[in-house]
Amino acid sequence: MRSGRFQKRLDETMERLNASIAFDRRLYAEDIQGSLAWAQALRGSGFLSKEEAEKICEGLKRIESEIDAGKFEFSTALEDIHMNVEARLTETIGGPGEKLHTGRSRNDQVATDLRLYLKRVSLEIVDQVADLIRATTDTAEREIDVVIPAYTHLQRAQPVLLAHHLMAYAEMLLRDRHRFVWAADQADVSPLGSGACAGNQFGIDREALRDELGFARLTHNSMDGVSDRDFVCDFLHAASLLMVHLSRWSEDLILWSAAEFGFVTLDDAVTTGSSMLPQKKNPDACELVRGKCGRVLGALLGLLTTLKGLPLTYNKDLQEDKEGVFDVVDTLQLVLPVFRAMVQTLKVNRERTDASLRGGFLGAMGLADHLTRSGMSFREAHGVVGRIVREAETRGVQLQDLPLEVYRAIEASLNENLFDALKPESALRDKTVIGGTAPERVREEIARVRELIGED
Repeated sequence: MRSGRFQKRLDETMERLNASIAFDRRLYAEDIQGSLAWAQALRGSGFLSKEEAEKICEGLKRIESEIDAGKFEFSTALEDIHMNVEARLTETIGGPGEKLHTGRSRNDQVATDLRLYLKRVSLEIVDQVADLIRATTDTAEREIDVVIPAYTHLQRAQPVLLAHHLMAYAEMLLRDRHRFVWAADQADVSPLGSGACAGNQFGIDREALRDELGFARLTHNSMDGVSDRDFVCDFLHAASLLMVHLSRWSEDLILWSAAEFGFVTLDDAVTTGSSMLPQKKNPDACELVRGKCGRVLGALLGLLTTLKGLPLTYNKDLQEDKEGVFDVVDTLQLVLPVFRAMVQTLKVNRERTDASLRGGFLGAMGLADHLTRSGMSFREAHGVVGRIVREAETRGVQLQDLPLEVYRAIEASLNENLFDALKPESALRDKTVIGGTAPERVREEIARVRELIGED
């Protein structure tokens, strides 16, 4: 690339700054796939003979085998995966290798490679998220009779099924799964044939290229085709929300597994010990997920910041789009199997979950509902129950421990039926709306989610 225009070789420090081969080498399969298709397109346009196209394709497949086997020597001087492959091709097959880049720019080449890569990995993550959803529904069904407090402001609010709480995360994961399907769809557009910025000058059949590479659609503006990285942002946005959801879930599991809660025990296989304290069993999987959330969010913010000031069309700033993506892919593929194992092996301490229902005046809402059903306005019922809670708090007892005469002294209409309204099972039983925590509704939701991810 420098042989005709430049008199001096590239400074060594500039060479290191300029080169991307250290990270974009992982696009080699996509790069070779795109080059195989391009060779056929050149043959169709008359720029390659049948024999030349065959030699190029044979050489590219040989190079792919070399890279697969770890026998390929990558060169920083050749800057990127595109030039490394092309140089090796020419070295291997001679003159026909020099024709491969006819009418093609690294600008549309890298955009094509990255789209092929993100289309593939997005769908891989769709499957991994589905596996985590299955683990969640399995655990929810296994623990369907466990009741815990739901929290607002991290204060005990109302009784809910533990399964209902777990299925809240299943709902988040369903949305995450859909976003990765969307990300794959947004990547499923071929820019190949856009050239450097103005389009191919040799009448290349872009539709045939699209078919050959398995893309669903074509880009319709060559300037946008080489500079668009919205599809990368779509992937990083999906990854960011997934990690936010896993981070929130991790916080719940960290709290639940602490001695102060004791609701659950995390399996030995997903916890670690302390170098000093022999009694410790640390929820490091959760903490690492919570910590790695930041690097994924940072990748999205970094790319958005890179894009915000770029004029059309391609600028070398766009080289910064790949390292963050690769790091995010590695992070998700590391985190998701561990999280699935953690959910699958979760053990519930039913003594502690049962005991948690006695504190926090969890029956207050049920009592207010009882009064409302008897004809009292909700605002009046709210005030009555508030005074009852204050009386119980003053006496240092729970609502179910107050004598009937104390209730009647505050509200004369109350009778012994109030004690049934205070029971957790009563609070569960009447939440029969779609999305409620009534046991039959939660079972329906487990079945619905399994059907959505293709499990009967």
